Amino acid sequence: MTEVRVGKDESLDSALRRFKRQVKRSGILTDARRHEHYESPSAKRRRKLARRKRRGGAGL
Repeated sequence: MTEVRVGKDESLDSALRRFKRQVKRSGILTDARRHEHYESPSAKRRRKLARRKRRGGAGL
C-alpha cells in the first residue's frame, strides 16, 4: 500500500506529485489494469511473445 505523509510546510501539490510517483514505481495501476478483465493463458502467451519480438528478446 502506498502512503504519503504530508509535511508541515509541504504543499498539497508536491505531496500529490510524490504520491503519483510512488504509485507509478510500485506498479499498482499497471497491475490493476492487467487484472481488470480475464485473460486466457493463450492470450497471455501471445501478448508476451509479441512483447519479446518488439523488444528483440532472446530466443526468437
